[in-house]
Amino acid sequence: MDQTIRPVGFIGLGFMGEPMALNLCKAGMPLLVWNRSPEKLAVLSAAGAKVASDIDTLFAGTEVVIVMLADEAAIDAVLGRGTPVFGTRVRERTIVHMGTTPTAYSRALEVEIRSAGGSYVEAPVSGSRKPAEAGQLVAMLAGEPDAVARVQPLLAPMCKQTVVCGAVPAGLSMKLAVNLYLLTTMAGLAEAFHFAQQHGLDLAQFASIINAGQMASDLSRVKLPKLVERDFAVHAAIADVFKNNSFVSQAAREAGIASPLLDVCHALYGETLALGHGAEDMAAVIQALESRTEKARTENLPG
Repeated sequence: MDQTIRPVGFIGLGFMGEPMALNLCKAGMPLLVWNRSPEKLAVLSAAGAKVASDIDTLFAGTEVVIVMLADEAAIDAVLGRGTPVFGTRVRERTIVHMGTTPTAYSRALEVEIRSAGGSYVEAPVSGSRKPAEAGQLVAMLAGEPDAVARVQPLLAPMCKQTVVCGAVPAGLSMKLAVNLYLLTTMAGLAEAFHFAQQHGLDLAQFASIINAGQMASDLSRVKLPKLVERDFAVHAAIADVFKNNSFVSQAAREAGIASPLLDVCHALYGETLALGHGAEDMAAVIQALESRTEKARTENLPG
């Protein structure tokens, strides 16, 4: 099949998927899109993508299908996994899984897709909404070499870098390792900010000092202003962060790996979620720290 004629399929126009698909359109890539919520399709249609009338039309008209969905159930549903249509949809197709799921799920999915006559590539990305909009994501690819070679150039409009990590599930394992660093770094930054806040320090000065020194990063430059201004408009939602933390924790337990910092972060993000901040940005983890401080002070009051 001539990939220059057949469009690339894209399923999942959510918080991350929409800007990713738009970047493919802007690069002039023929794109055929489908989304479970049809209202999202108008933006892509206006950008030049063709809209599939239904999910089977998308699979019939494409050879490579990018899937950017929230969880395993959504992926299984669009692929028709466990139903007779699964083979029809994936046979002679390359399915590119760009979301984040447990590694065991991905490993099993690859086996089923290849058994049905298709190809499978993991390509989870590092980055949130802003890097997605700017085409500055980092993709971690894994799969059979031929399939990875077909997919890698297609990701260029969405990613500043694509890294081939090996066989499935090395892409997702790498993503989980990267996420562990992100999760613990964000929690550490929030705790340091909370320490400065509770000592009555100038928080703008604190942010300026962090961002002027060797610990400055894209994360600190984005998240510190959010902490200073208490702007928890979402880039990466607490609910998603907690879910990803759970994936990393599960992978650590399965491998018998000590993860003390990760375990503390899992508790903090979980507490933030329980406090009702699941739809807020991950910087909102500071509210779990504030809650703990308030509780400790209340318990230590005399009498």
